[in-house]
Amino acid sequence: MKRVIYSLYIDVPKEELDVFDKNILKPNVVPTNYKTKSEFKKHYDDLIACKQAYAMSINVDFKMFEFDLHYVNYQKQMQAKYPYLTTYNVINFYKIHLLYELAKHYDEIVYLDFDVVPMKYDNFFEHWDLTKGIAVLNNNDRKTLIENVSDTSQTIRSPSSKYFNAQAMLFEKGMSIENDVINTGIIGINRDHLNKLAYFENFEENLNMMTDLTKDSDIFPAKIRQYFGWDNETLFSVKLKENKVPVQWLDDKWHYFFAFQGFIPNDTILCHVICKDFDLVWRKINA
Repeated sequence: MKRVIYSLYIDVPKEELDVFDKNILKPNVVPTNYKTKSEFKKHYDDLIACKQAYAMSINVDFKMFEFDLHYVNYQKQMQAKYPYLTTYNVINFYKIHLLYELAKHYDEIVYLDFDVVPMKYDNFFEHWDLTKGIAVLNNNDRKTLIENVSDTSQTIRSPSSKYFNAQAMLFEKGMSIENDVINTGIIGINRDHLNKLAYFENFEENLNMMTDLTKDSDIFPAKIRQYFGWDNETLFSVKLKENKVPVQWLDDKWHYFFAFQGFIPNDTILCHVICKDFDLVWRKINA
């Protein structure tokens, strides 16, 4: 059984950061993506080292992917074919593309976003039986009821935006619109389920559908559609339903969503540092 953990870090040029969303930009506040860029540079070495140490402790390979020729070629090809994709879109499709590349050599794969920090050395592969389904978090509890959505309550990255976008796609495909808001910050998967997911099958057709849905007023009003786009997690959710792929939901221990609460529970194993307060994380680990 060959296993690997991998992560991805692309230092996006400042002019290519996704700050066009009016609700991401706040008056007199540094845009989230500017802060992310700065914090990733500041903690770069430690963010790689903590993942290397985790992989070594459970005796699996570790791969780190960055801004190299392979990525540059991928971005050029994607944006030549789909010029409406932002760099942010491309990076998030690229991390799924890397799953398929690694599956050529590995039986089981765990992906960790660059801002995920292992807090303990419990073995992911031993705890989660990946023959039973893809191990991933859902953010279903973070979506907003449609009647509570306003022109200022959403961003292109909101769980609700992804949920309604997936609903619209499933409706267009003639399927039940029930879906889960997938968070791909941590993914555990084996080769069989990755092939069953068939993420890039009919990819162009799916992107065209996503484009058309931004203009289709028959399903959702403008206040919802204005935050539709070409999100990798929206497509992931649709593919799970379309191809009937089994799923295991990660709990808070294995994907702790550290956003704004200012503390990390003692039993956390993998911490997804959404707030980018890595100094607090290091203090917690070293306490």
